[in-house]
Amino acid sequence: MDIKEKVAYIRGLTDGLKLDENNDTVKVLKAVIDLLDDISEELTDLGELYDDLTLQVDEIDQDLSIVEDDLYDDDEDDDFDDFDEDGEYYEVVCPNCGDEICVSEDILIEGGIDCPNCGKMLEFDFSSLSADDINSEEE
Repeated sequence: MDIKEKVAYIRGLTDGLKLDENNDTVKVLKAVIDLLDDISEELTDLGELYDDLTLQVDEIDQDLSIVEDDLYDDDEDDDFDDFDEDGEYYEVVCPNCGDEICVSEDILIEGGIDCPNCGKMLEFDFSSLSADDINSEEE
């Protein structure tokens, strides 16, 4: 039995007792039963709204899952597309945040890159290196 049926059962019991309608106790009892009836109606309405909301949230969750799959699948592929397997990469430590970044020789030649962690510009200056310094590092 759900709540509405229970309230209807209690109402039927009190109606079957043939109580004196002028008695104050009976008036209070009938008011309580009316209140229970109103509460059961509200609970039923809330239950239906809850069911509708649950269906909508499930649909949103499914849609979001599709969007996440599209976004994260693309990000994973993009990360690997940026790296040329044949090229050389160098580890650089950002002096601002300490994050290690792998950069290609092309980026070093360009002279700088924004740190992906903190966003500050990392500049690569090779003007102070001599030809002997460069040759000794290659060996």
